[in-house]
Amino acid sequence: MRIAANAPLLLAGAALAALTLVGLHLPHPVPGAFGIGYGAALQHFVALTMVQGLIYGGAVALLLRCRTPPPLALVLGVALILRLMVVATPPFLSNDMYRYIWDGWVQAAGINPYRYIPDDPHLAFLRDAAVFPNINRASYAPTIYPPAAQIAFLVSTSVARLLAIPPVLGMKLAMLGFEAVAAVAILGVLDTAGLPRARILIYAWNPLPLWEFAGSGHVDAITVAAIALALLAAARARTGLAGAALGFAVLTKFLPLVLAPALWRRWNAKFLGAMFGIILLLYVPYLGAGRHVFGFLGGYAAQEGIDSGHGILALDLLAAVTPVTPLLAKLYLLALGASLAGLALLMVWRPRPALPGPALTKLLATRALLFGGLLMAGLSPHYPWYYAFLLLPACVVPAPAVLYLVTASTLLYLNPSHTQWLWPALVFAPFILLAGCQKLQFLRPVISPPPAGASR
Repeated sequence: MRIAANAPLLLAGAALAALTLVGLHLPHPVPGAFGIGYGAALQHFVALTMVQGLIYGGAVALLLRCRTPPPLALVLGVALILRLMVVATPPFLSNDMYRYIWDGWVQAAGINPYRYIPDDPHLAFLRDAAVFPNINRASYAPTIYPPAAQIAFLVSTSVARLLAIPPVLGMKLAMLGFEAVAAVAILGVLDTAGLPRARILIYAWNPLPLWEFAGSGHVDAITVAAIALALLAAARARTGLAGAALGFAVLTKFLPLVLAPALWRRWNAKFLGAMFGIILLLYVPYLGAGRHVFGFLGGYAAQEGIDSGHGILALDLLAAVTPVTPLLAKLYLLALGASLAGLALLMVWRPRPALPGPALTKLLATRALLFGGLLMAGLSPHYPWYYAFLLLPACVVPAPAVLYLVTASTLLYLNPSHTQWLWPALVFAPFILLAGCQKLQFLRPVISPPPAGASR
């Protein structure tokens, strides 16, 4: 009887595995260029991930509707099989990982990674035939990755070298290790929320982490692990640990800073002290680079059009009606920041009652989804892996708008030059529509939490 009850989920997992195998045979590398190949190869891959997304959505619906949760072994077993299928394949969607490996090697040689670009003659002795030729922006850009990520790169590459693991495989295995940390933390969050552990399927079966972490080894796996630990600590009222974990997350990607108002309780000095303390502490070993300690951050913002407004979907749509000047772009970013700050003040100003564990956990997850979703919609980042962290609070509060946003973000691969608005619009317009349909039931518990002991 139990096998029959879980048969639909088993079929969904088998379908995801079969499509993953097909996806691994789609890349057609172009000589002299990095990536999956141009034209049809990339389009076919994105279409495949969309089919995977539909199957994933069906699996989530089955999970949420079943009276008896499926065995955790089934959920985690499928997730592990999917990742093992992909992890040994060389990355073909992004070459970011080669910079991670290079930064680890530079640090292992006793050199500050913010000091030199990869092409600098001072680093010529580190060059090899497998990693160095694949580093992006090697001729002009210093590293952009902040200190927590750099420490992870150093440890990961050092362990891989010690165990004689090829550098690319070693880094991908390290990112899967961080995913495992995130999984353990989310299981703890689900326990605290009084929800079935099988809900980790919402994260573990989504095709985005599969291709971006097991496939491309993106640094966001570290971010996901740190955010999951912060959410777990906050749900269990360990505010100092929550702040420290979020501070570590901020120094892997910067963007998780937006989650601070979601996890912070008013007048709690431990959270803020731990968060900013970790940030300052981790920067200390790299201060020898002086003003270059932030690396390519400013250049990256210019390349991605964040400072000029080009590449932000809302401003791209506005540009079809009226010219978007750099001043207008700055005013837009100020308005976005003010909106997030205003929402944060609204939440912090209202005293949060002492809630029991399940109610507190759901409140924190809902707030995290709100702040994270607003930031992603406002900035509309060009790369799918930026959205993966939203799946963590979605395990507790499976908002359809957020699940759609994360799953559909792979469509952004079809806009590699960031000059079209069609594909981003197909990602964000349904998200905004779904979020609008949800807003009454979504915002009420966020801004006005129930009194202690009240039932939902």
